[in-house]
Amino acid sequence: MVNSNQIVIFGAGKIGRSFIGQLFGCSGYEVVFIDVDPVIIAGLNEKGSYRVVIKSDKDMEILVPNVRAISALEREKVVEAVSSAGILAVSVGKNVLARIVPVIASALEKRHVNDPETPLDIILAENMRSAADFVREELMKNLPSEFPVETLVGLVETSIGKMVPIIPQAELEKDPLVVFAEAYNTLILDAKGFKSPIPQIKGLAPKSNIKAWVDRKAFIHNLGHATAAYYGYALHPDAVYLYEVLEDPKVLHFTREVMLQSADILRAAYPDDFTASDLEVHIDDLISRFRNKALKDTIFRVGCDLYRKLGPEDRLMAPINAAIKLHKPFDLILKVVEAAISFRATDEYGDHFPSDRLFFKESEKGVQYILDTICQIGK
Repeated sequence: MVNSNQIVIFGAGKIGRSFIGQLFGCSGYEVVFIDVDPVIIAGLNEKGSYRVVIKSDKDMEILVPNVRAISALEREKVVEAVSSAGILAVSVGKNVLARIVPVIASALEKRHVNDPETPLDIILAENMRSAADFVREELMKNLPSEFPVETLVGLVETSIGKMVPIIPQAELEKDPLVVFAEAYNTLILDAKGFKSPIPQIKGLAPKSNIKAWVDRKAFIHNLGHATAAYYGYALHPDAVYLYEVLEDPKVLHFTREVMLQSADILRAAYPDDFTASDLEVHIDDLISRFRNKALKDTIFRVGCDLYRKLGPEDRLMAPINAAIKLHKPFDLILKVVEAAISFRATDEYGDHFPSDRLFFKESEKGVQYILDTICQIGK
């Protein structure tokens, strides 16, 4: 039997807990997390709740109630939970996403037997473009050819704009369930992706053209974040926090100019969805959020994982490749790419992001090599 007042969330990480879990949990839903971390699983089941600390001038705590967790290793329990969920969400990253689809497919088959007329909407809380197409293709590989995916599975893309910093180890030792986040709490999602009525939950912002909003996140938010980190590191390699480098007028001005250049590309791609003035207001709001000292977002977190962040579909190359097709200028964004190639920030222990070490070796082959092979410029 489907429990319409229950959400199952794959991924009890920072976005899963601080954003999706918080929105639904504080709106009366039972929240069931599926994860592999035994400490998180045991803690959630013992306490039945967790804290979200909103970092601003004055910290505020939100207690998310009515929570439990299931180990992803207990496949039968996971299938049972997903098959009877009122709604499903995934927040695990693209690589893990492909691995959980077979479990979701098994749950969909069980649901079809028990409740053949009840669709399952899946909120794709992933920072990836064309997430719905990716999940649809993976589901088709794992479901019988006659399974009615188009009528019984809602694939709801999102634009995740919430900033969640790395939590200091000392805080996690006090409470391994705590998660820090900024006050921003709007979940932009695809209104057309739902097969059931859209949940009436404060913070959900359905949009009719989700592709435009997903690209707005990549072209402006993610790009601006990366610009501040990479250009800020280039000028201030000893700085730790993003707000520190943005106190330098040169970094602040350059970051804003890069975001405006990318906004111009975005408007050319989606002339019916955005205006120049709307995007400029959005840019200034984002910069204000980037400068939130209480958030203590690190340059390392914002800039690390260079293979992904310099990929052809990500925050810098997606707008550049769009600009090439649209015949728009992208010289400022290209300067950010060059700064990213020289990015060497470390975490609180002095370590680099693991895969970045290999990137550093590849970068010795030169900027053009990185642009051609990793960034795939112009492709």
